Amino acid sequence: MKAYIEERAIEIAHYIINENATVRQTAKAFGVSKSTVHKDITERLIQINPTLAGQARVVLDTNKSERHIRGGLATREKYLHQHGKK
Repeated sequence: MKAYIEERAIEIAHYIINENATVRQTAKAFGVSKSTVHKDITERLIQINPTLAGQARVVLDTNKSERHIRGGLATREKYLHQHGKK
């Protein structure tokens, strides 16, 4: 594996853990795709630093379990703003 890919995977994991970031937020911050973030954490990082990969995975799993709530809140905000503009 290329050194810059390993470094990116480690940086991504630290970002996710420190910022409690979602895959989408992380992808935007690093200028890569969501697929790349996911692959870096689930496949590449596990070979480089399994402990760090596990910590990042916990954050991502938590975010995944809460995403339906965030989606509902975003939809609620959308309709509140639309109603207020009429």
